[in-house]
Amino acid sequence: MRRTRLAGALTAVIALALTATGCGGGDTPAAPSAAGAAAAPDRVEPLPSPASPRLPVTVASADGRRVTVDSAERIVPLSGSLSEIVFTLGLGDRVVARDVTATFEQAADLPVVTRAHDVSAESVLSLRPTLVLAESTTGPAEAVAQIRDAGVPLVVVPAAKDLDDVGTRIDDVAAALGVPASGTALRERTAERLDAVREKIPAHADRPRVAFLYVRGSAAVYLLGGAESGASSLLEAAGAVDAGKESGLEKDFTPITSEALAAAAPDAILVMSKGLESVGGVDGLVKIPGVAETPAGAARRVVSVDDGVLLNYGPRTDRVLASLVDQLYGEGK
Repeated sequence: MRRTRLAGALTAVIALALTATGCGGGDTPAAPSAAGAAAAPDRVEPLPSPASPRLPVTVASADGRRVTVDSAERIVPLSGSLSEIVFTLGLGDRVVARDVTATFEQAADLPVVTRAHDVSAESVLSLRPTLVLAESTTGPAEAVAQIRDAGVPLVVVPAAKDLDDVGTRIDDVAAALGVPASGTALRERTAERLDAVREKIPAHADRPRVAFLYVRGSAAVYLLGGAESGASSLLEAAGAVDAGKESGLEKDFTPITSEALAAAAPDAILVMSKGLESVGGVDGLVKIPGVAETPAGAARRVVSVDDGVLLNYGPRTDRVLASLVDQLYGEGK
């Protein structure tokens, strides 16, 4: 339960900041990233031969209910991560709405019905969904109950916090959609790609200490990630040390202070790309108190990953891991 609440808290902070800054665009032009990594197109890659749903099915929902799904003709996923899985399973043409964090290209034109975990039950119901997919952190509870009371099948999927959750999460969504074989294919494809990325990590490389900073200049949010931030699993899979966790920060996030950064002593800093933009790029990031005094700040060694995929733990997590590995161990690092 504690992990779920923490995941929800971070997702809410991120979504609030995205909303406050016009979906994360920020108010200050970005300086070039120190990593110099080119951003990949923000698209998902559907399975080449998606299956048609075989319904009805009855599945277990993470809130302890049993839910029967009779139709997947009109799907409403209430998080960007769930939307990503549905589209990658090849059923994106059935999705009729999105969360504000579903920023990938194929979903861009869908109406937004969720902002910062503030689900609008009226907006959801107006789209006549035949299936709603929610996270265990989705809220408010009254809105979720209102959707259920209207007779719409609503399946809750556990929130993801690390790489071990990816396969189970894909299977849960595929089962609710009546495409379990597609779920197996996607889970195996994702696992193979993650394994391929791990093999590219230099065998004898020193383990860099990486601090995950969540920053939003427009919203004046400056946080240092700890053990429960959601980034530890990715950093460790990339052969790095989560500097915040290693320094003793047990909760999800703590306000950035010079003392906390000195204790973390990161060799590199991980930030979301739009967060980096919001503080004026690397030039602005090193002006945050304490950052310039760290080894990472002094070397201007900054790793940035797109907001829409960093903590999704889904079908594109291999791209996130590949970007981390490339930026941490690439030529000249």
